[in-house]
Amino acid sequence: MRHRSSDPTDLNTSSTDGRTDNAGAAEDAREAATERSDEIDLAADALVRLEEQLRTTTADLDSLIARYQTDLVRAAATERARVATAWLPIVDSLEQALRHAEDDATTFDAIRVVLQKAVAALADLGFPRFDPYGQDFDPLLHEAVGTVRNVADHGTVVNVTRPGYGTSEDLLRPAGVVVAKR
Repeated sequence: MRHRSSDPTDLNTSSTDGRTDNAGAAEDAREAATERSDEIDLAADALVRLEEQLRTTTADLDSLIARYQTDLVRAAATERARVATAWLPIVDSLEQALRHAEDDATTFDAIRVVLQKAVAALADLGFPRFDPYGQDFDPLLHEAVGTVRNVADHGTVVNVTRPGYGTSEDLLRPAGVVVAKR
């Protein structure tokens, strides 16, 4: 606590502890600066923690987005395969109807057009039709339903009983084939 003289020109006013006002003001300023410095240090530390928290949260969000995109791609592929699988019996039935309608040209043409559209729909879903006749047997793409002797080179597909759908990376159904053997 300071005691001021009533004389405004008196620069040597003293405080109750014996300090002059100038010395006391300087010490008060140092204390205030130290307190401000401490506050600034605390604020800087808080800022560093918040920046680290922001980086961590941003990384977590980026990771979540990447997982979500992967899950979305996987879900779309699963749904695409489900729809394509539902189409297969329809395509098979149309092929069978086509074989039975060979005597009636109008019916044959109508069924053929519908079959072509159904096969195109499967291709649009990412499962194109393939017919491996004359190719080497590939157990990843073909299902051997029989063998025959001395018809062609060993391991060659000599008859396709059911066409396959898909690609080597994404197979919906293997082709049913008869394979030549020695």
